[in-house]
Amino acid sequence: MIQSVEAIIDPEGNVHLLESVKLSTSKKAIVTILEDNPIISISETALLSEASLAEDWLRPEEDEAWSHLQLAQFQSWRIETRKIAGNY
Repeated sequence: MIQSVEAIIDPEGNVHLLESVKLSTSKKAIVTILEDNPIISISETALLSEASLAEDWLRPEEDEAWSHLQLAQFQSWRIETRKIAGNY
């Protein structure tokens, strides 16, 4: 089972878990070091692309091209609903 645990790493590299962890045996772990004050940045390219992509995405031809996925999603939902109701 994969488990995430919040921790603090001191300047010497010592890891201090912020909650207790009980394991039956020794386990491997991956440590990801986060920024203290993360800066959320959106690339300039993404911002500039949004308007031109929206023109394509909002065309009726696009809706038709992707409509089969909406139908498949609806059919899947109906099957799951029937299974839950015991009618499948």
